[in-house]
Amino acid sequence: MRHYPSDSPEAKARVVALALLADGAIDLNEIEALERHEVVSRLGLDHPRFDRVVREFCEDMLVSANRGESGQIELDEDTIDALLADIQDPLTRKRMLRAVLDIVNADGRLADGEAVLVNQAMKAWNLDLYDVANGARLRRSERRPLGMPSADC
Repeated sequence: MRHYPSDSPEAKARVVALALLADGAIDLNEIEALERHEVVSRLGLDHPRFDRVVREFCEDMLVSANRGESGQIELDEDTIDALLADIQDPLTRKRMLRAVLDIVNADGRLADGEAVLVNQAMKAWNLDLYDVANGARLRRSERRPLGMPSADC
């Protein structure tokens, strides 16, 4: 896998890409959730740069991932932990978990791969659902870029 600096927009975008692909495919509902929650701009990226990170992530997966019994490409736990470890800032971790939850819940069902990702992110980042549920849904006027501290921190 490519290396991006910790907490960089690209490292955050790669976690979003991981969430998009956790169920094996990018769903239209997930794309709509990205737009509705303004995830790409909140990552600090424009759409072409975000698309580039997603494409690079897919390329890296083809090189380094395993094929599961179903034929789908799967990342091992250590690789996922390494990708999650690129998010260091505690507030950014909370906001990234919120973004991951918005994406994986976009179609109204939680696939096995999505559940595994959410569980692994919560363990790696030492978070629980309460950490992101309490005040995580911000009004549009209160939204800040993912990873940017608020004045009340």
